[in-house]
Amino acid sequence: MAQPVHKFKVGTTVRFSPPAFGSSARPGTYTIVRQLPPEATECHYRVKSAEDGHERMVVESQLKPTMS
Repeated sequence: MAQPVHKFKVGTTVRFSPPAFGSSARPGTYTIVRQLPPEATECHYRVKSAEDGHERMVVESQLKPTMS
């Protein structure tokens, strides 16, 4: 099985939607800081909040492109 390919590039602005339960993460606009190695079938990213500057690790399925 082929490795997944990152959909978002470093510097891209995205909308983050955390899981409905079990997460204290806030939804909102984030910037891709780093592409992390894929695990299993999903790509991972380090993102930084545009609102408060907080950084977190997220999976690609939690991200959507922003409308520019």
